[in-house]
Amino acid sequence: MADNKKALVLGAGGFIGSHMCKRLKSEGYWVRGIDIKYPEFSDSAADEFVQGDLRDANFVNECVAFKEGGFGYESPEPVWVEPFDEIYQFAADMGGAGYIFTDEHSADIMHNSASINLNVLDAQVKLNRNLGENKTKIFYSSSACMYPEHNQLDPDNPDCRENSAYPAAPDSEYGWEKLFSERLYLAYNRNHDIPVRVARYHNIFGPEGTWQGGKEKAPAAISRKVALLPAVGGTIEVWGDGLQTRSFLYIDECIEATRRLMESDFQGPVNIGSEEMVTINQLVETAAKVAGKVVRKSYTLNAPTGVRGRNSNNDLIREKLGWDYFQTLEEGIRKTYDWISEQINSRQHGVVDLSSKETVTCER
Repeated sequence: MADNKKALVLGAGGFIGSHMCKRLKSEGYWVRGIDIKYPEFSDSAADEFVQGDLRDANFVNECVAFKEGGFGYESPEPVWVEPFDEIYQFAADMGGAGYIFTDEHSADIMHNSASINLNVLDAQVKLNRNLGENKTKIFYSSSACMYPEHNQLDPDNPDCRENSAYPAAPDSEYGWEKLFSERLYLAYNRNHDIPVRVARYHNIFGPEGTWQGGKEKAPAAISRKVALLPAVGGTIEVWGDGLQTRSFLYIDECIEATRRLMESDFQGPVNIGSEEMVTINQLVETAAKVAGKVVRKSYTLNAPTGVRGRNSNNDLIREKLGWDYFQTLEEGIRKTYDWISEQINSRQHGVVDLSSKETVTCER
């Protein structure tokens, strides 16, 4: 075990966290995954998966310590403890436009996510002091939602360069919390020498992401709506006028960029996203194309839509990490659409999914 790098993935039951567990295992890491829920669509690749609430400071204190007997191990004799080599912090209260932009959940979003980040950093500082070490590198997943609304009013020319973040004016409390937590991690770096890496994700999508229930992002929501149409096609609802712009990054490319950031000497914050900007209308047309269906659009103009335009600017990540996306939106939507179609078919035929698991801790 001592020869293996050890990683802690927080939010390991979610979309990006579960994919990161798979990637780290493929690289030979020993992985502990933590989440309030087990992954919904597949088994966790983590060696040890622990379900628990990261808003609980005592629980987080246990999470960040690697013990010889495993999570929560207690003994009357001294227990060998060491820090993790890397922590990936994906855990947050979040969702799509229908969850973030209605303002019905703002207090929970800010309280829950900020509590998690405060607990993680405080726990790591205490562990470092107790052990006399300071080697754990922590990745924090921020979001493009922290960029100022006034820089994203023109759907054809949004400004999402990293240095455009100030003067700050996010369009949602979710964005404000992300900006606060960025500053929190950087402050702990300055005051406690915690090695941190910060990335601003731009609309990550792909298989095994939430695709129904109100927290799904646009690619999954539109893919689901198109998949549920008959073979000849039909009409789907589009939120807004469909002219708002976004870019979307496929999950595998997100994971690759994140790993490169962690392996580098660059702290960030840095954008991780695609520069293939499309309107929501074009996103619908792409899903219709891969489905082979004729799709008409019905617009709900009073629905929550977020900023008018948003697109990643990758100049800095190309300069610092030599990374760039390579997959087209159509390629990613095809994989995502096929997976969502399989999910729909499985449910229609009564196939039991993994969301019914009662597992509390899974060790393999």
